[in-house]
Amino acid sequence: MALEVLTNDASALTDDDLAEMIAIEGAFDLAFLEGCRESWVLATTARDGGTLHGYTFSTLERIGGTPCVLLGVMSVRRNAKRDTVLKGLMKEAFHRALMAFPDEDVVVGGRFALPDALQALKEVDDVIPAPASRAVGEERAWGRRLAKRFGVDGSYVAEQFMSTKNPSGGFIDFESARPEKIAAGTKGLFKGVDASSGGVLIAYGWTMAEDLAKLGAR
Repeated sequence: MALEVLTNDASALTDDDLAEMIAIEGAFDLAFLEGCRESWVLATTARDGGTLHGYTFSTLERIGGTPCVLLGVMSVRRNAKRDTVLKGLMKEAFHRALMAFPDEDVVVGGRFALPDALQALKEVDDVIPAPASRAVGEERAWGRRLAKRFGVDGSYVAEQFMSTKNPSGGFIDFESARPEKIAAGTKGLFKGVDASSGGVLIAYGWTMAEDLAKLGAR
């Protein structure tokens, strides 16, 4: 599969671009994507043979001085190519981070409605929350920072890295082709997360500078 992954300014997306995104039959509708065009800085698309298979809305910024990749919205078409598409979208995110923050450690974070989508953080280190691990003070502090940045701090439960409400509606929309392979501990992180009511898990990890140089290389 020759995947073509490109990133442009989100504000430059046309109505036709948004219609193409809707055509992958993910979780988001036109009104929502119109808002993303205004709310996020970068829009990344992944195509195979000219057909769109996935997209991301994101931004690169510093939170308290620390470089961050904020994955605001992602959606991947539910087909046999989904794992490759997810990997391609994340590789592009790492590349953009490498260009923006060379020689720095970077936080990568997002909102997750289903345990399947945590696969997006497969390549990063020290993912929080983690099964059978109790987060310490600074790890909880990062959860709160990200919850505030994503606009879900009003209903955020710090002990569970969970928000019961998600006003903007954004999250990582990815469903595994093999959900039975997802570890029980990973599924357990989502206990109490009611995705049907807008609940999300805030999760993040780190990519060290030396790893980012590899992950983001072209």
